[in-house]
Amino acid sequence: MKKILAGMSGGVDSSAAAVLLKEQGCEVGGCTLKLCGNDCSEAEAVCKRLGIPHYTIDLEKQFRADVIDRFAEGYIEGGTPNPCIFCNRYIKFGEMLDHALKLGYDGIATGHYAKTERDERSGRYLLIRPADRKKDQTYVLYSMTQFQLAHTLFPLWNRDKEQNRALAERYGLPNAGKPDSQDICFVPDGDYAAFIEEYTQKTFPAGDFIDAGGKVIGKHGGMIRYTIGQRKGLGVAFGKPVYVCGKDVQKNTVTLGDSIDLLTMTAVAEDVNLISLPDISEPIRITAKTRYNMADAAGTLERAGDSRIMVTFDVPQRAVTKGQALVIYNGNIVVGGGKII
Repeated sequence: MKKILAGMSGGVDSSAAAVLLKEQGCEVGGCTLKLCGNDCSEAEAVCKRLGIPHYTIDLEKQFRADVIDRFAEGYIEGGTPNPCIFCNRYIKFGEMLDHALKLGYDGIATGHYAKTERDERSGRYLLIRPADRKKDQTYVLYSMTQFQLAHTLFPLWNRDKEQNRALAERYGLPNAGKPDSQDICFVPDGDYAAFIEEYTQKTFPAGDFIDAGGKVIGKHGGMIRYTIGQRKGLGVAFGKPVYVCGKDVQKNTVTLGDSIDLLTMTAVAEDVNLISLPDISEPIRITAKTRYNMADAAGTLERAGDSRIMVTFDVPQRAVTKGQALVIYNGNIVVGGGKII
């Protein structure tokens, strides 16, 4: 691919990705997605400095439907969804790629830390972990299709943040010293429950904290304020550490227990996307992650019906949570993943 539209948020990584593509001889354009009132001026200034065209694509309506609505619905249904996965699936590698192709570009690039590669033997496009495992973002990219992978470049796969800052400084980019963003873009204060209540105009009533035997041991402040594994912010003192171990949306109860009650040997996922394999015909040995910031855990992957997969881990895993992603690896290669149920 020689003509690439680079997704540019205004941050250092996406800017460095555009610079690298330009250095590699690609015809580069910059694209900023207008999602939730975000400022596009920084990305526009970077593009001007680099001498490349800049496009602003208004996707606020799609972002609301495909990311914010899904995020709110996931919490209301008792899960803990990851909105970055929705955004990558439907917005960045869906809508943005579609717009790029309509504009005459061969494909897109982003500042994610990952790598794409075509496996000559199987003919499939692969999603591969970056050189720096600490910056690995493949967990939130597992839903990428073969078409999306074939039309996407990740120029930062073999670099680190300091290299990217140095590159931005060398080119005199105005955002070279900009700090990383840590929060969900549409919930900058991190108060998910307050956001969901305001966004949906719904209230979530108090209910019972119960123990594993169903005994009422306190009152909770509304279902959406709790997630599996949570210990702090329960609003009740029990004289010892207790953790959220289960949620029953229908009964409006939150089950509390000990740390050991969070352990499980299996994780089941639906809405499955496979990348390195066309199907799973027999059990295979893999490693897997059930949340973004965790080390791989070894186990066995197999089908759990026509539309689901299951991983049985070698050792118990803690706080496997509905709505999060189960992402499967074969070494550095992403096998695929799905939504935990």
